[in-house]
Amino acid sequence: MTEYVFTPPPLPSVAIAGTDHRFPLRRIFCVGRNYAAHAREMGNDPDGEPPFFFMKPADAVCDSGSAVPYPPLTSNLHHEIELVVAIAKAGHDIDPADALGHVWGYAAGVDLTRRDLQDQAKANRRPWDWSKGFDHSAVCGELVPVAESGHPDKGFIRLSVNGSARQDADLGELIWPVNDIVAFASRSVELRPGDLFFTGTPAGVGPLVAGDKVNGEIENVGTVAFSISPRPS
Repeated sequence: MTEYVFTPPPLPSVAIAGTDHRFPLRRIFCVGRNYAAHAREMGNDPDGEPPFFFMKPADAVCDSGSAVPYPPLTSNLHHEIELVVAIAKAGHDIDPADALGHVWGYAAGVDLTRRDLQDQAKANRRPWDWSKGFDHSAVCGELVPVAESGHPDKGFIRLSVNGSARQDADLGELIWPVNDIVAFASRSVELRPGDLFFTGTPAGVGPLVAGDKVNGEIENVGTVAFSISPRPS
């Protein structure tokens, strides 16, 4: 029996719709600039660019309905609603034609970003980790199994703050669809059960402040909701 020097932390997990079961997490991969309009609103031209990835720690995840503390080191916290993909079949160098067979299900999620820290990192040609991988930065709604949702490749993706629309697009606008994302990532790392992909956000990202109530929805997938609580003193 293995003895640890302290009690290991609980395994991060995501809720599954319609059941008390949870989906255990291994890694969280995020795709950057996967909607052309968002890439351009951030000052980039996505034409011809292959997908690129950054990561969040698995324990950055938090459930829909959470009160997310306004994080430290920022005065410009942004919302980014995204289609979330859950992997349940391992694979390396997966063919795009086979990639959807590795997907367990889908959810609506929000990638929270310390935009001012990201802008500083870009200006200094440094990694984005500090702007993306902070506590509670990956809000995830309930996962819906593929058997119920199918593989969504179109349908609205929306986010509102305090009832006012901020982001409104269609999954059909993804530059790199889910099968290409999974296949491309698997060229670099072996995907394993428990891996999540946040697949990129459409245009309309913007700031959040303490007291804001955020609601997102993806057609035929599900919803995600959370509030921003004051920065801990």
